[in-house]
Amino acid sequence: MSAPLARELIEAQIPVLSPVKIAPLGSGWDNTVYRVNDQYVFRFPRRQVAVELLDVELRLLPAIADRLPLPIPVPIMFGQPCDRYEWPFAGYRFLPGRTACRASMDSAQRAEAAAPIAQFLAALHAIPADEATDLGVPFDTLGRLDPLKRAASTQTNLDQLVRSGLIDDYAPWLQVADQLASIRPARGDTLVHGDLYALHILVDANATPCGCIDWGDAHVGDPAVDLAMAQMFLPPEAQSMFRSAYGGIDEETWRLAGLRAWYDAALTTAYGHEIGDDHLVREGLTALGYLSAVPFAKRRGAG
Repeated sequence: MSAPLARELIEAQIPVLSPVKIAPLGSGWDNTVYRVNDQYVFRFPRRQVAVELLDVELRLLPAIADRLPLPIPVPIMFGQPCDRYEWPFAGYRFLPGRTACRASMDSAQRAEAAAPIAQFLAALHAIPADEATDLGVPFDTLGRLDPLKRAASTQTNLDQLVRSGLIDDYAPWLQVADQLASIRPARGDTLVHGDLYALHILVDANATPCGCIDWGDAHVGDPAVDLAMAQMFLPPEAQSMFRSAYGGIDEETWRLAGLRAWYDAALTTAYGHEIGDDHLVREGLTALGYLSAVPFAKRRGAG
């Protein structure tokens, strides 16, 4: 999805925005994203599976936005498939702020973010799961908390980090995995964001959380999927504040969140290195440090 084609589609299907001024915001696994006329964000699917994820967003986000303490993107403009582009697309009002991974937040700023993020997740997780399924939100079909599946993937990513010279040894993280080897099965009774980490939290100029974006992985599953954010993003001394603000998290759920955090931290670092994003590499290495509580010998490539 090139900028000229995106401009052409928007002007043809949403002429009220013409003439369109367009600037790239990012390109991920599923969508190419542009900022339009400084006021809007348009998301264009990059592959067929992203169309289904976008459809969930279009139905879910307007229904829950008013019940959450942080702003989320709400779709207000819609494009249809045509001979120039085979999939639907959507436009949202631009949410101000920058992603937390680009804010270079120190430990004190992260600790200050603990309560706002916890309160946001508590509100999200309190939304009835049956209401979400009525809106077409799926259950987890990817085994996001499957210990065997995630352990294998994580070791692959850690191998890559050693070969890249970003870490000297992955033994500390394998020790974390051993500690998490026996965990309760995942539940399927909670509406979750599904892909919550520093790239999807917006912060303002004071590094205060001010939004949550990218809801394509929203599903009905286990709250531990989202609670992993706390163990990745917050220094260990701030995690008790998070748990208190959230309203109580049992130890088995917290351990299950640790499994997901371990997987996400390795994936974030490896993915950031693969695409040359030093912010993501730094964020991933910070998360691995929080999880293992050991210093890194190397941070080469982390910016």
